[in-house]
Amino acid sequence: MLLIKNGKVLTMAGVSYESGCVLVKDKKIFKVDKEIKEEDYEITEVIDAKGMWVMPGLIEAHCHIGITEEKKGFEGDDCNEMKEPVTPYIRAIDAINPMDSAFHNAICSGITSVMVGPGSSNVVGGQFVFIKTSGRCIDDMAVLSPAAMKVAFGENPKSNYDGMDKIPSTRMTIAALLREELFNAKQYLKKKNKSQNKDLDDSDFEADFRKECWIPVINKEIPLKAHVHRTDDILTAIRIAREFNLNMTLDHCTEGHLIAKEVKDSGFPAIIGPSLASRNKIEVQNMDFKTAGVLHKAGVKVAVTTDHPVVRIQYLPICAGFAAKEGLGIEEGLKAITINAAEICNVSDRVGSIETGKDADIAIFDGNPMEIFTNNMYTIIDGKIVYNRKTDMEK
Repeated sequence: MLLIKNGKVLTMAGVSYESGCVLVKDKKIFKVDKEIKEEDYEITEVIDAKGMWVMPGLIEAHCHIGITEEKKGFEGDDCNEMKEPVTPYIRAIDAINPMDSAFHNAICSGITSVMVGPGSSNVVGGQFVFIKTSGRCIDDMAVLSPAAMKVAFGENPKSNYDGMDKIPSTRMTIAALLREELFNAKQYLKKKNKSQNKDLDDSDFEADFRKECWIPVINKEIPLKAHVHRTDDILTAIRIAREFNLNMTLDHCTEGHLIAKEVKDSGFPAIIGPSLASRNKIEVQNMDFKTAGVLHKAGVKVAVTTDHPVVRIQYLPICAGFAAKEGLGIEEGLKAITINAAEICNVSDRVGSIETGKDADIAIFDGNPMEIFTNNMYTIIDGKIVYNRKTDMEK
């Protein structure tokens, strides 16, 4: 058993201890309390976290780590399949390389899990997966697969296919292609359900690989993950999700602060960022760190993203810090990269807070992780210390 003692424990579950303890057993959090006596348990390892912040491991809610590899160029870039605009059947899990050096950067920064998937060149890009950041076998690292279905609106699919002299080249066509795909998926599921009725003959039903991937979306088991920047694209995404009665996350949501009431009324959460990047596209001209705070104050659940590699993943807590400074506040800034991110990604039963029974994914900092001079001292994933700053610096 691993005991973390004497630290400032921020559980992100409504309870904090100025000096508290966390006990880890068999990859899970076994106990959290103000005091845990070593003699009461078979302790094999102790971390004295006096003067440090003990937090749940940080979570990146939208990125392309391992699928757009650092320093690899074309050979390591599997983020977008840019030959046809609708590819729901492709899976990020088949392209993520755990040997991407960015995983080490994430671990050193206290990031213990990430939501990874295709980019935004297609109207429908494919399936995201939620994974831990430590490991060599992606199947062992996976927490939820599939975790979401990527769809994209606006400038990216427009510019990609207009250059090929193919549709879509307008926002109207992007919306129409998505509607058509969702309509056909619903018809497919209806026919499949009918064929599985024992009183009916199923001889006329044939399974379709390109439609089966939509079933968890239609059944609201996983959300649409919508790439949206401008207000019109945000509202179109909301409109279509409502038409088909689907769950959805609003990723980037760059101009969300301009329509905060409408976003709140939609009931969909927002994943804000990458606000540390340049305003290099027309649709991000109104990008600002204040967006997260404005949406939170309107009642929207928000997370913060780097959209790695757009902003490098190790700067996730700094991005949350800028959002905190610009109106989100310290507590909500920390939630945006822990429990809120976990809830938005539908994995809060396992990660995002320090609670008994949850995965022992913990980061220990020598101060507030959203401050620039703060260091991550330890990263623990599934109860195992995968990063120790002291020993790492000695290498």
